[in-house]
Amino acid sequence: MDLSKKLYVGNVPFTATEGDLRTLFEQYGTVEQVSVITDRKTSRPRGFAFVEMTHLSAADSATRALDGQSVSHGRALRVNEASNRTVFGGGSS
Repeated sequence: MDLSKKLYVGNVPFTATEGDLRTLFEQYGTVEQVSVITDRKTSRPRGFAFVEMTHLSAADSATRALDGQSVSHGRALRVNEASNRTVFGGGSS
């Protein structure tokens, strides 16, 4: 069974849109979702995104092809598997 895979995409040009990233990654397979991360206060892009691809094999192909690839203004993308976010308790003793 081929499961979806979420990718972390770093060093994204600040001018890149979700549509731009979708077009780039769709060359390697079906893209489920694209999320360009923005600053909460300014709503400006923070330079990274998450791309969820429908199939593991497509995500692996995209990672191999795009990691280190220069896409705009000499910025080389960093593409790897997204890690699960760890939530830490904030309680006091």
